[in-house]
Amino acid sequence: MKIEAVRLYEGGYMTQPFAMGGGVSEPIFDETKTYPSSLQNYVIDTGSEVILIDTGIPKESPDSPPKEGQKIYQGKRIDDYMTALEKLGYRPEQVTKILLTHKHPDHSGELRSFPNAKIYLSGAEADALKLEGDNIVRAAYEDGPYHNFEKSEKIAEGVYFLPAPGHTKGNSIVIVEADGLFYMIHGDITYTDAALIENRLSVVFEDVEAARETLLKARTFIEENPTVYLSTHTPESLTSLKEKRIMKL
Repeated sequence: MKIEAVRLYEGGYMTQPFAMGGGVSEPIFDETKTYPSSLQNYVIDTGSEVILIDTGIPKESPDSPPKEGQKIYQGKRIDDYMTALEKLGYRPEQVTKILLTHKHPDHSGELRSFPNAKIYLSGAEADALKLEGDNIVRAAYEDGPYHNFEKSEKIAEGVYFLPAPGHTKGNSIVIVEADGLFYMIHGDITYTDAALIENRLSVVFEDVEAARETLLKARTFIEENPTVYLSTHTPESLTSLKEKRIMKL
């Protein structure tokens, strides 16, 4: 089992109120404090399958420089998604499955580019994206509990898709078992590791109570299992993946 980051943007930033201000009524965060931001998705090579976790932003999306007062700037483009995947040694036709954590365009942008892949996502996200066809698999999460998560769908040996609503109504996460560790690839439960450690939500959510419950489940899982925490929007995850760094809360 091999997990690699598909690197798309680097050198960005996010403000503390953006990263941690979700569901907080009092302005208790420092507007001047920032955290590094990036954009990456992930690919799992099981040896028999190539599975993508999200597919970046559409190639034609324009880049934009940071603006004064901007809450999050994802950084400068390294590569478009298909080029970044090719640099890792994968061709589109090799991809067998795509696990879509949620509908936002920085995660779903190149779903169109994989002719042989089945796309797994929650029903709520499939409805939101109006995805239909024989290659669309609406996850039913009927494979029983997975550790402290009540439901799961087993995608392949050691690869599990779990409902994790809040950021979006149909948000999901992926957990990969490899090397005696658990790799939690979570989309946007948090935008930076500090928010996870401090038990804070970002300002981006569709259901704040569901988001709080999901964050609690993620934290409980991490406390009970040796977990490498892999995010979409922080370069901390690149180091965590490379070093197999276990998250400590």
